[in-house]
Amino acid sequence: MDIKAGIQYLSEIDPDMKRLIDHFGTISLDDDSDYYESLVKSIIYQQLSGKVANTIYQRFRNLYPLDNIIDPQHVYQTPLQTLKSIGLSERKATYIQGLSYKWSSDEIKWSKFAHMSDEEISLVLKTVRGIGQWTVDMFLIFSLKRPDVFPTGDLGIRKGLHILCHLNDLPASDEMLKIAEKWRPFRSLATLYLWKIADNNITKLD
Repeated sequence: MDIKAGIQYLSEIDPDMKRLIDHFGTISLDDDSDYYESLVKSIIYQQLSGKVANTIYQRFRNLYPLDNIIDPQHVYQTPLQTLKSIGLSERKATYIQGLSYKWSSDEIKWSKFAHMSDEEISLVLKTVRGIGQWTVDMFLIFSLKRPDVFPTGDLGIRKGLHILCHLNDLPASDEMLKIAEKWRPFRSLATLYLWKIADNNITKLD
């Protein structure tokens, strides 16, 4: 994802997005190249507040103090009760074990992801129970740095659009896609800025 080029493009084609970019300045994406752990993290974060999810994620990380990079085989061999003891629901613990099995058995050939389209990757990841379109979108943005992803299922994006575009109500998916069309091929970057609105509890942009 070319953030510099994206900022220039978005600023030129959309005055509202330019105000948002000017307000927050240049943003960056952290390195999130451990594909397996990134997916585990996304499963943990599903339907939880950031603070609660981060606490559970740190507890998960602490289960494997000797693993600099967590080994999926170790996670698959972890008793379900141990995973639940850190605050995971039984459903999420089961999802994580299922992902770990597929990953350690090489059923998911992550090494091919770089050469696959967003749609192809989505089809592969959705074979894992607990991974839906939202998790796929997070993976495409943060791990693969794909430039044109727009997660219509994310509440933070809906809230961001509501404020940015002065909408009366939170937009539905079709309206979100219609608004975001002008941001192609940098919808991932627009997404990052929209999250800033929700994360900072902004109710009005100057």
